[in-house]
Amino acid sequence: MAITKRIRQYFKKIFDSIRNEKLKIGFLQAVPFWIASIITGLLAVLYARLFAYSEKMAAEIYHGRLWLLFICSPIFFLIAWWVVKKWAPYSRGSGIPQVIAAIDIATPKHQAKISKLLSLRIIIVKAISSCMMILGGAVVGREGPTIQIAGSVFRKINMLLPEWWPKISKKNMIMTGAASGLAAAFNTPLGGIVFAVEELTKTHISYFKTAVFTGVIVAGLTADALAGPYLYLGYPNMNHLSHFIFIAVIPVAIVAGLGSSFMCKMMLVALRWKKSFKADWKTPAYVAGAAFILAAMAVFINENVLGSGKDLMTQTLFTANKHLPWYLPILKATGSFLSFTSGGAGGVFAPALSAGAGIGSVMASWFNETDANTNLLILAGMVAFLTGVTRTPFTSAILVLEMTDRHDIIFHLMLSGMIASFVSIIVDKHSLYEHLKHEYVHDILKEEHEQPEEQLTDQIAHA
Repeated sequence: MAITKRIRQYFKKIFDSIRNEKLKIGFLQAVPFWIASIITGLLAVLYARLFAYSEKMAAEIYHGRLWLLFICSPIFFLIAWWVVKKWAPYSRGSGIPQVIAAIDIATPKHQAKISKLLSLRIIIVKAISSCMMILGGAVVGREGPTIQIAGSVFRKINMLLPEWWPKISKKNMIMTGAASGLAAAFNTPLGGIVFAVEELTKTHISYFKTAVFTGVIVAGLTADALAGPYLYLGYPNMNHLSHFIFIAVIPVAIVAGLGSSFMCKMMLVALRWKKSFKADWKTPAYVAGAAFILAAMAVFINENVLGSGKDLMTQTLFTANKHLPWYLPILKATGSFLSFTSGGAGGVFAPALSAGAGIGSVMASWFNETDANTNLLILAGMVAFLTGVTRTPFTSAILVLEMTDRHDIIFHLMLSGMIASFVSIIVDKHSLYEHLKHEYVHDILKEEHEQPEEQLTDQIAHA
């Protein structure tokens, strides 16, 4: 507390020493974004390394001993679910719907409720639960959780500002945090900016462009300083592409878009079914059952179903083994469904990209394409499958573009995203995130009405 007080006094002296009023306000409004962005970059790198270490441990545990999955997967899945249920129920799943819900209710009336969605506790539980899921072989990613972690950091910094500090929009702070988190997780600054505009808000970018640009740049530079500049995937071969390969992109985008939107529809059905459970034993039984089914798929069909799927993307893009079995994308989507609905923490970004890569690989083998054309269809499948989940075609295309640094295929990727966005409407008009956002907002506001007035007053005063 004494250190915090000294820091506040230090900035107050700086504030008082600046004569130009507009410069004074602008400077102090920028400082919280700088601090939060640096912390976000640090946590993103730390979380990425923790996640990678968990994946490495899982590989060592199950290498040559896949039968251990039948024991370990249910145990780790149950630990991941219990940690979330006990300490932070809204840390489950991806984290992106929670951030969108927090932006929606970021008003003075609901400030106490945002702590259920974004907080220091969320950061700790999110990291622990997602790593437990990975140790159990779950098909989850770290990108969505990184976004919720970053949103929590930015909100906490905003809460620590003293009364005399120039006011900063809480919505802008959370949006900037989410964009910075995505940029730091994937090393994709443009993707973070487009994500903020396309997914997080309908507000005109002129109201928050400076904050988002600053947050993305500072968080990205901090992550680069620690982890070094890198591409999430690398430079796949795109030499001598067919001039008419865009024709093959269309069916890949249709299949991937329909497949991903159907997977999301099934996720929502399963989550709502779980909510109807009355007996206490049913939810842990579902969690253990999901883990057991995932283990059975790995042991009896194909062990590549396990994990986030980054290795699968790397294999298809950078080795001669480009053509996967036709059933593997189905297994990957099923694994993502089982992992996501189990109730532990973990995102769907990386699993969606790997399932889309599988679809592109399989269909390229059907079309008997060259290696370069196959790589393009793999990337197109990644964009399309992610679009079916998020309904953000431009964000999906920019993310894959920045992961591979292949700017010459941007039109092919955008075509894939747009087609997937159109066909996804056939299955469901709204994205998985939008459905979950509405459920989170509804549940939180319902809790507010159910609590005694004295308890609500205490929460608001504490916030």
